[in-house]
Amino acid sequence: MYSFLLPCGNKFEVGFHVRLGTQVAPAAQGVPDSQVPDGGYGWVVVSGCAVLTWWFAGVSYSWGFIQAALVEEGLSSASTLSFVGSSTVACISGLALINARVIRFLGARTALLGVFLLGLGEILSGFATLNIGALFVTTGAITGIGTSLCFMVVSVIPGQYFSTKRGLANGIVYAGGGLGGAVTSFVINGLIQSLGPAWMFRIIGLLTLVTGLPAAWLIKERTTIRTAGFIEWSLFYDLRFIVLFFVGAVGTFPLFVPPFFLPLYSASLGLSPSAGAGLVAGFNFSSALGRLGSGFASDHIGPVNVLFLALLLSALSMFAIWPVSMSLAPLVLFVVINGTANGGFFSTMPTVVGAVFGAARVSVAMGMIVTGWVGGYLMGAPIAGYLLNAYGGAENTLSAYHPAMFYAGSMAMGAASLVSLIRLRTSTNIFVKV
Repeated sequence: MYSFLLPCGNKFEVGFHVRLGTQVAPAAQGVPDSQVPDGGYGWVVVSGCAVLTWWFAGVSYSWGFIQAALVEEGLSSASTLSFVGSSTVACISGLALINARVIRFLGARTALLGVFLLGLGEILSGFATLNIGALFVTTGAITGIGTSLCFMVVSVIPGQYFSTKRGLANGIVYAGGGLGGAVTSFVINGLIQSLGPAWMFRIIGLLTLVTGLPAAWLIKERTTIRTAGFIEWSLFYDLRFIVLFFVGAVGTFPLFVPPFFLPLYSASLGLSPSAGAGLVAGFNFSSALGRLGSGFASDHIGPVNVLFLALLLSALSMFAIWPVSMSLAPLVLFVVINGTANGGFFSTMPTVVGAVFGAARVSVAMGMIVTGWVGGYLMGAPIAGYLLNAYGGAENTLSAYHPAMFYAGSMAMGAASLVSLIRLRTSTNIFVKV
């Protein structure tokens, strides 16, 4: 057993008792983490957060259908429309520090504001399907701000109720996004085919508000989130924080490439739109299983090991499986493996941050780390789109997709290599299990 103290803001310290080979459990005296109930009302909070994740993550992962429909209608190119979808998720990182501050003042009620903006942006997008500039404002900005607020709430609040089951709790929360993507991909595709993109946006927005607002009301804080400000500069003296920061900054580039481009790729194979919907639904369902399974595994083999495996599987699937997927069977295999790995990334990162920095610090630490994701969120999928256009476009041969695939795989492998640096320093990193 090893014991040491970490600085926590200007008012108190959080102690951690560490046993190599087991997950970190908070053991502070006189601070909220020392009395974590490991459940109770926390399961209600987890349920509410899962509903929010269902909508903000599920719709984001279904953007490929909307993108394909708008390309077909001639609104803009795939690369530009993927930039619209990327702008939505980029708000998660671009506004992370501001949202950490918002949570400090509004607490869990931030969820109500977030889901309201999320639904409002979707409804307004129904009136912007003929103007790419307006779509950037409604989908990119308004929906993006709502998404970012919801993301920060679901990343921060559930960890206040759990210690040894923190990984499982986060896994359930983020599994909601995978399940949401699996269901909404069929719903969105069906609405587009029957009513068109405009009414699809409006109906999805109304469903988000009707189900999301009651769920947001159930989310409550166990303890007041205390942060010293927007940034804790002392964290940059911590090697664990620095490496995690860059892992996220690099690892987010490939995350949205498969779900954004699977509908176009499946169409290039000559598959029907319903087959494309099935592939994206399979990707999202696999992501849900990956999020849940990674949360469970984090509690047993350690979140850093799980993070490494997720990024490694993501890279290998984009190097070795997707480029040779010339028929439905190998494409399904790619969807299952990459979707599972993709979900593992999202499920594991909040677990690592919460375990290391504690409930009272998690909002500012998570806000700082997520800020580093802005490049990957904003440019990850558009870079793939630009590469696709540069090598012939979606209407060309399947080999036109290969540069985008190899680019995404390289970024995932780079992030996995950074995680391996942490794994090699098990004696100095309290959250690593080997």
